[in-house]
Amino acid sequence: WWDMVDRNLRSFPHSCSTLGRKIAALYDSFTSKSLKEHVFPPLIDMLIYFNFFKAPFLVDLKKPELKIPHTVNFYLRVEPGVMLGIWHTVPSCRGEDAKGKDRCWYEAALRDGNPIIVYLHGSAEHRAASHRLKLVKVLSDGGFHVLSVDYRGFGDSTGKPTEEGLTTDAIRVYEWTKARSGITPVCLWGHSLGTGVATNAAKVLEEKGCPADAIVLEAPFTNMWVASINYPLLKIYRNVPGFLRTFMDALRKDKIVFPNDENVKFLSSPLLILHGEDDRTVPLEYGKKLYEIAHNAYRNKERVKMVIFPPGFQHNLLCKSPTLLLTVRDFLSKQWS
Repeated sequence: WWDMVDRNLRSFPHSCSTLGRKIAALYDSFTSKSLKEHVFPPLIDMLIYFNFFKAPFLVDLKKPELKIPHTVNFYLRVEPGVMLGIWHTVPSCRGEDAKGKDRCWYEAALRDGNPIIVYLHGSAEHRAASHRLKLVKVLSDGGFHVLSVDYRGFGDSTGKPTEEGLTTDAIRVYEWTKARSGITPVCLWGHSLGTGVATNAAKVLEEKGCPADAIVLEAPFTNMWVASINYPLLKIYRNVPGFLRTFMDALRKDKIVFPNDENVKFLSSPLLILHGEDDRTVPLEYGKKLYEIAHNAYRNKERVKMVIFPPGFQHNLLCKSPTLLLTVRDFLSKQWS
């Protein structure tokens, strides 16, 4: 017993020395960066993704049927530690067939010939947000399958959001869907932040030699640097001395760009841009600029189209436009004929 005590006492100075070195290393690591370097990047992540705001609250994401009919919930592992929550809504015309069916039936239904949309939402909230459900219902009533994806860190999906991570999520879901859809076309549909995810993913798919069957960009921006500076929550800080430089440095450090304006130059997929005239979150001028860049870059000009919706739908409610479904179906049917 005394020998054990003696050994512990002898090792005590060494343990203290090791602990001291660890504390000193942590202190040096912390003091080597300014306060803004500690605070700004995490703050920027919060403002860009807003994924901590998991509204609507008290929703059981495992039970989509409580929010929207003929829908099943499932999870897709895209990489170690990252599991995505997804809702698959089948076309309303298959609603009766879907009653009581399990995930396997829904997965097999992807081959039924009805077009498929992989829906990539904007920042904040999750796949059960009311405006997202309204859009899904419109698309389902119009004969589309819709896969509503919560990126890593959103809803009940695991992981932490980064631009690279969200892009990987979109690619994996698209490829998973294509592997099960047979000859049925699959469209990437991005809204707001999701437009950056969609074009990032589409560019990678293009580089792989398997371009997306179609892309719909709803309320797109040119790139996140421009969009963020004009974001309503950040406008009030623009006149604070040094804010813009610190803000841009934080975006660069975290590699947050979502460069729609550069990505569209490398795409060949049919591209439909939708924008509301009274969108104050992502102003119409960004959508117009992106369309101009894409139209100039595409060899086949007929593959690029922009539709501007009259006032009344703002940023999130193009789904309420009586012409939205017809616009989308008309464009895709011409491209896929």
